[in-house]
Amino acid sequence: MSPITITALVIFAVTYILMLAFQKIRPYVTVASALVFVALGAVATFNPTLFGEGFFALSEDSFAYSFTDALSEIDWNVIMMIAGTMGTVYLFIESKMPQLMSDILISKMPNMKWVVVALSLFAGIVSAFVDNVATVLMIAPVALAFCKKVGVSPVSSIICIAVSSNLQGAATLVGDTTSILLAKAAGLDFSDFFLHDGRVGMFWVVQAGAIVSALIIILMFRKDKDKIEFTGRTKVEDKFPTFLLAGTVLSLIAVSFIPYKDAAAPGQLYKPDITNGIICIAFFLVGIIRELLLKKNKEIVKNAFKEIDYYTIVLLTGLFVVIGGVKSAGVIDVIGDAIASLGSGSVFVVYTIIVWMSVILSAFIDNIPYTATMLSIVPVIAGELGIEPTLLYYGLLCGATLGGNLTPIGASANIAGIGILRKEGYEVKATTFMKFGVPFTLAAVTTGYVLLWLIWM
Repeated sequence: MSPITITALVIFAVTYILMLAFQKIRPYVTVASALVFVALGAVATFNPTLFGEGFFALSEDSFAYSFTDALSEIDWNVIMMIAGTMGTVYLFIESKMPQLMSDILISKMPNMKWVVVALSLFAGIVSAFVDNVATVLMIAPVALAFCKKVGVSPVSSIICIAVSSNLQGAATLVGDTTSILLAKAAGLDFSDFFLHDGRVGMFWVVQAGAIVSALIIILMFRKDKDKIEFTGRTKVEDKFPTFLLAGTVLSLIAVSFIPYKDAAAPGQLYKPDITNGIICIAFFLVGIIRELLLKKNKEIVKNAFKEIDYYTIVLLTGLFVVIGGVKSAGVIDVIGDAIASLGSGSVFVVYTIIVWMSVILSAFIDNIPYTATMLSIVPVIAGELGIEPTLLYYGLLCGATLGGNLTPIGASANIAGIGILRKEGYEVKATTFMKFGVPFTLAAVTTGYVLLWLIWM
């Protein structure tokens, strides 16, 4: 490795260590690291002899990473999609439509076992189109109220809701930040998650995992057969946010049939790179303008902007720049070659390593920075193996998204669910969570792991 590659690798490693050690300031860590890479690129460009000879000598490496290069690495489409979707989801939550849907679902169930199964599956369906944490915040209170009414502990129910929401985040383009990142890297549109190159898409693979996982939940709650009585339904007075969310999804589906410039034939209509982001922002702004002008509700507008996850947005922005820097320094190629060499040229072994390494790592670290990093490495690995990267992309998404269900700290949705329980006086031990999370994860990941290999290889 050249000196600049080693230097970049050290900076990258330190960045990850600091993110793991100081989770509350991770956005600041990534931004600081991004500035270091830009500064390093500026020094290499304007004064290549400053560092002299030896380890930090830059003149022989031709490393150039300007501020303009850094800005070009930021995926504004992803940033806009996250911000717009989260804002619309907040309006959707405030309309109380999710609670009404949950109430209707519960009223049809014969006993506690089927209530947990129904709420878990419902959380999954919602989470395929709504942020995982938002899904938990919507549905967990319904489960909590129900459990209080029938006099049972809500711990197991809310854990199942949290892990189910994580599972379905990989089902659609807007289900989770990791899906949005994958779609950008692999050039996927909304429809590709359902049917991709004439083959079954990720949505159906996830549903197969959901069915197997539901069987695990049924097995774990097989003794809870007491009949239940549920009365009263949440009243929804404003259905407009529901139409906004549905409009977002339908619009994303519609434009998915229009290619991007790189994939368009000569003379064919193509869409700008930020099309999906514009759609998500546009529907959110429609909702905001309506609240301000028609309903005169400034408070909900203020809260909607507060609910946007600026933490994740800043984290991703810094990370985009950092990853661009390590790519320019050749670090991505080094890591990709190393993983490919572990498999000794076997596609199956490399695929297996990526899936299960992602499961293990995502159980302890945030899957967003991990996925963002690996998405740059996968094409290198695929190139070394002489295959298309699609199988490895989907394997990464399967492992990274579902791996967070192994532990209570592996996914934000799990932390949110446990936080709700803590406020109610229930302290959830890691062993208690893992009693549900481990079998659920193993069932879902194994199903996805096998199906993806059969479909894409």
